[in-house]
Formats: sequence, structure tokens, C-alpha cells
Amino acid sequence: MTTRSITSITDGQRKQYKRFVEDAADKALAEAGVDKDGIQKLIENGDEFQARIVTGIKELSVSNQFADEEMQSSYAYPKGYKVKEITEQTNILRQLFPGVGFADEKLAARPLPPNAEGWFAIPKWQTLAPTYGEAVEKVLAMIGSKRKFYNYRDGQLGAEYLRQHAKTVKMFQKLGDEQKDFDILVVPAQFGLRHKGRSVRRAREVFTANEFGLGAFAVGIMLLTHPEREVQWEQLHIDCAGDEFSPGANGVFSVAPIFDFDGGEVRFSAHWYDDADEYDGSASAFLSQ
Repeated sequence: MTTRSITSITDGQRKQYKRFVEDAADKALAEAGVDKDGIQKLIENGDEFQARIVTGIKELSVSNQFADEEMQSSYAYPKGYKVKEITEQTNILRQLFPGVGFADEKLAARPLPPNAEGWFAIPKWQTLAPTYGEAVEKVLAMIGSKRKFYNYRDGQLGAEYLRQHAKTVKMFQKLGDEQKDFDILVVPAQFGLRHKGRSVRRAREVFTANEFGLGAFAVGIMLLTHPEREVQWEQLHIDCAGDEFSPGANGVFSVAPIFDFDGGEVRFSAHWYDDADEYDGSASAFLSQ
């Protein structure tokens, strides 16, 4: 098994890994403030030091972490749902949010990255509000103006409660840089089926290198352009793996937002990120490789 994983590493990855380790070693020395006696002590404990490094590499590189947070699921999308053409999506968004500009729609003519289901129109949240939480509030309010809707987290969307996952921030920044002259991003994504039955934490663990979770803003936008995606209880619902939620507003972000449908209404709430459910799947997007 070790040989197979080593041979799969590219020369570029190997060089980047070695450079990363060297940089980390220099940073650790500087931040730890180790003196002559301290570094000698570290050298004397070299075997244990190396063992801890190996343990860290194993924990951060394997994709079988939280494998027990996954279950079989037979749930799928509602029969009436399909991804709309990108022009139809952008027209809907401009009607819902006057002042939002345009998208580079020709990007949707490109082949989809592996595991993506279609091209989705998602505005940069900064076009709607000065903060992420306020942008989410606007999207949820718009959903509520178009259909029966209940927000179980009303009043709990400030920065102390809700934030974007770090990888999602980074990936959307890259998409924004690539499509910098447009208000609406053209994003290859999937609406939850790929990760059905997995906890949010497990889904994040098995994301490919170019894959990232979608948060409440993006998923809410996708539900505005595709209301057919949430229409009944007996279907797959949507975990927002691109966001983190702190129910106590105490700095512990151990929960993730979720959209589902019950009692004739779309519902927005949050549940523990280590909770696997056959009814749920994390929505995610991809950078084109």
C-alpha cells in the first residue's frame, strides 16, 4: 500500500511537499522561541519528534477519516428537477435582485469537471450585501417571498454564528479572480447527490482537491433558480458544507446549515457536522482543472 501511494505522487507534488516541510520547520523554530538547550533536547528526542510528524501526516492526508459517518441512502432528487440553462438562471437572478449584473455565460459551453452535474449561476455575495450573513439573510428572505418557508435560525446569521469554511472562501476567491468582470459566477456544481448519506465532516474529508462545499448563500441562490429541487420530505435534502455554524455563538463551529422540506414548506436550519443522515447530501462545486 505504501508503494502504491508513493508512486502516485508527482514530481511537482514531491517538491512542494519538501518545500512545505522546510518552511514549517523554520516557522516552528521562530514561533516556539527554542534556544540552544531546547533544540538539543529536541534532537535527543528525535525518534519521538519524527513519530509525531508521521502521525500528523497520516491524519491530514488520508481520506478514510470519519468513515463511520456515512450510511447507505436510496434518496435522490425529485422527479421534476433538472439543471436549467445558464441564461435562464441569470435572467431569474436579475429579476429577483435588480442591479445584479451579468455572467460570462460562454463558460457554460465548456466540458464539466468530473463529478459536476451542471453549470450554476451564483452571484458574488458581495453584490448583495456588505457581509456574508446579511447576504444570506437577503437570499432567505427572497425564498420566503416566493414560497412557504421557515427559518429556524432567524436572528442567528451574524459572524458570531455563521461563517464560510476556509476552503470555500479560497475557492470562490479563485473563481472570482477568473471571472472578475462579472457579478454572477458560472460555477460547475452538484446539488448533494454525490455525498448523500455522508455527514458534512465526512463529505469535506472526501472532497477532491478541486472540490469545495457550497454554503447557505450559494445553495439558497440555487434553490431560487431551481425551486423544484426541494418539494417533498421523501427526497434528498441539502447540507451546506461550505458554511460553519456556531449555535452558541461561542467560537465553536461544530454545526452546518441545511435546507429541507416538510409540512408543505422549505425549511432552513442547522445540524451537527458529524451527523450522517440518509436524507441529506452536501452540495459542492469544483474548479475546472
